[in-house]
Amino acid sequence: MEQFLKRTDYCDALQETVLIFDGAMGTNLQKLGLTAEDYGGETFAGCNDILTLTKPGAVEITHRSFLEVGVDVIETNTFRSNRITLSEYGLQNKIHEINFKAAELAKRVASSFSNGGQPRYVAGSIGPTGKILSVDGAEPARISFEEIVAVFKEQAIALLEGGVDLFLLETQQDLLEVKAAILGIRQACQECDIQLPLQVQATMDIHNRMLFGSDIEAVAAILEPMNIDVLGLNCSTGPDEMEQPIRFLSQHVSIPVSCIPNAGMPEMLEEEVVYPLQPEHFASRLTDYVEKYHISVVGGCCGTTPQHLKQLVGSVHGHPTVKPDSTFKNYLSSPIHARAMRQSPAPFIIGERLNTQGSRNFKRIVVENDFDQAQALAKQQVEDGAHGLDLCTALTENDLEKENLVTLIRKISHTVDAPLVIDSTDPAAMEAALQATPGRCLINSTHFESGKEKAARVFQLAQKYGAAVIVLTIDEQGMAKTTDQKLAIVARAYHLAINEIGLPPQSLVFDPLTFSLASGDADTLDSAKETLSAIRQIKENYPLCHISLGISNISYGFSKQARKKLNSVFLYHAIQAGLDMAILNAADLIAYPAIATLEKKAAEQLIFNTSEQALPKFIQVFSESVQEELSQKPDAQIMDVGERIHWRITHRERDHLEEDIDDFIAQESHKRSAHEAALRLLNDYLLPAMKEVGDQFGKGEIILPFVLQSSEIMRAATTKLEAYIQKNAQQPQGTILLATVYGDVHDIGKNLVKTILENNGYSVIDLGKQVPADDIVTTAIRENVTAVGLSALLVNTSQQMPLVVEKLNDLHSHIPVLIGGAAVNQAFAHRIEKIENTIRYAGGVYFCKDAFAALTQLEHIQHQQGENV
Repeated sequence: MEQFLKRTDYCDALQETVLIFDGAMGTNLQKLGLTAEDYGGETFAGCNDILTLTKPGAVEITHRSFLEVGVDVIETNTFRSNRITLSEYGLQNKIHEINFKAAELAKRVASSFSNGGQPRYVAGSIGPTGKILSVDGAEPARISFEEIVAVFKEQAIALLEGGVDLFLLETQQDLLEVKAAILGIRQACQECDIQLPLQVQATMDIHNRMLFGSDIEAVAAILEPMNIDVLGLNCSTGPDEMEQPIRFLSQHVSIPVSCIPNAGMPEMLEEEVVYPLQPEHFASRLTDYVEKYHISVVGGCCGTTPQHLKQLVGSVHGHPTVKPDSTFKNYLSSPIHARAMRQSPAPFIIGERLNTQGSRNFKRIVVENDFDQAQALAKQQVEDGAHGLDLCTALTENDLEKENLVTLIRKISHTVDAPLVIDSTDPAAMEAALQATPGRCLINSTHFESGKEKAARVFQLAQKYGAAVIVLTIDEQGMAKTTDQKLAIVARAYHLAINEIGLPPQSLVFDPLTFSLASGDADTLDSAKETLSAIRQIKENYPLCHISLGISNISYGFSKQARKKLNSVFLYHAIQAGLDMAILNAADLIAYPAIATLEKKAAEQLIFNTSEQALPKFIQVFSESVQEELSQKPDAQIMDVGERIHWRITHRERDHLEEDIDDFIAQESHKRSAHEAALRLLNDYLLPAMKEVGDQFGKGEIILPFVLQSSEIMRAATTKLEAYIQKNAQQPQGTILLATVYGDVHDIGKNLVKTILENNGYSVIDLGKQVPADDIVTTAIRENVTAVGLSALLVNTSQQMPLVVEKLNDLHSHIPVLIGGAAVNQAFAHRIEKIENTIRYAGGVYFCKDAFAALTQLEHIQHQQGENV
């Protein structure tokens, strides 16, 4: 770790009290009636940054106007003072002078206001360059990542030499450029032998997205691990529109949070942009955020005047800060959205099909440079349930690994919403990949086979770019086979990464290795058992770290059917032992409950090496299994048709589903109408089948891809049933808004509820899946709906539900909220019904265990409402 002087005054102050930044530099300069001559001529008119040289008095007046009302921090007049932006005015040779003089001026003025009771700080303002790094095809070859790093380094050196107390990266729109800026600032600090605090602020639109679609979870997951000191938002909107992302940051990051909004949303008035938010409301909202969300830094951006800041100072000056107690470092992220490394239920699935070392098809794709097909393959894996994607482009045919890796990343990073796993043994290729992706990656991998030096280099890359890293339990003696050997390497890696390099523990992912059990070699007979033992002990000894495995290695050398079942049984036991992440192809697995008892027992005897005959017995069982495979499937002629339909869903067998449904309706026709028969099939067979699937998922017996496959068959079944179910033609019972919450792409439960409600006289507004809380609330209020129904399959995404309830409560709504899905229960409904654990939401929150429960609950709610009229 670098050793140099570290200035902590600003951060130390934040430990004690909320700090207040100044307001808009540009807005207030414009009020001074400056002429083109003040800028140095028509050529430079509009370049506020040049005023530091041509009209320093105007800049000083603006600084003083904010310091006089009591702000703690003023920003240098350097927002656009980088080489790229200044070159638009022909000022590229003035970069150092403009930044240095601006910092020097601000420092002199701030010092004149500083006193023992209130020191004043100067933030070196650094804005974006206007170049686009993140999007494939945008300004190709015009500027590289390293060139952008150099641009920010140049500006930061001048600001540092001019005397700023901290760096402020503000109004940032592209997370890849933010990474480059952070690295440039770090290089400047190293060159000057001094480290200053770094505050980073993104800008988001009214939909809480950055320019290229990044949500606040992605912002937090990507930037907090880069060891910045403050994270927040500024510009673009007023304080009202910032509440949701600010609340998220306050609840999920472990560093101080800043909020520096505009004076409302800009409006055009007589061909002039105005900011309508008055000082009282501006200060009131930010005071709310300080008190409710414990944010540490407030201030004003576009349109804010000394009057806005005077009101704010009067409200929050001297307000004590509350130390954050959370962290968002155990997430990976695409440029769009973050994914928890610990899924509930486990595991985090890393798709393995974009790997030239393991897939002949993908190797052909890379050799032929068919990256459109690679993009399609990436999308398919995510649709099949992968949470992240392993990328390996190493080839024996050429040495273009680095170039192909960068091309692949640029092709998929903004079109496939999944974090990337950089699979390479070459640190140069790793770094090129990390410079190409805006997201937070997982490096796969490092070890000690060549000693400490290479492992340290990979850990340093992870720290530099805010990545996580997989550590294989390999050292100079080779691959660790026993639990003790594995744990010794884990301890060595932990010490190097955490104590020497400075990585956070959450960034380490230990892979205790999986070996093939097919050879029967004495040194591998206990290898699976030792790996499972190591997982348990790593989990116990290093609870903040994560554990991964390449599952399919265990079955290498066996027949295809034997491999699938051995992989599946081993995965089940690894999850029970504490496995967090698994590199796998769901097509190479079979759901654990679907494996025959004899086969499961043979696999477990082999995994745990319970007898000398475990391997021959396993081979024998599976040679017989292959021959008898068809006979093990249920006899379609013997099984009751309803049970067969149930079985098709739980065992993911799609063939002849529609014919079975027709047969069921026909068999029931002598007892009841087609409509009644369809409802019986839905209630007695389809819904219990999906409940069984959900229960298996919750117990860790099956993984997400199997749930999705069952869901697709369920979707086909309900679509078929619509032909038999009669629509209620009477006056609608009410209007229900349905949505799968933001971050969740699973909508089978919601679709079932929709079918049931529509066929019982309700009008349904279906917003689809991945719906932001603001969209749900806005639509519910606008359409005056009878109730809102929210669905979530995963524990992580279910946390969007209380957000919807809180927003409805803020609007004094009484709309009932129905919640359902595998991730929620009655206790969860009771908990989120209470706002901040005190106020109970007037509309109520109701848990619905299935689609029919939603109908019953709605009828109950409407009955109660009728009694209260």
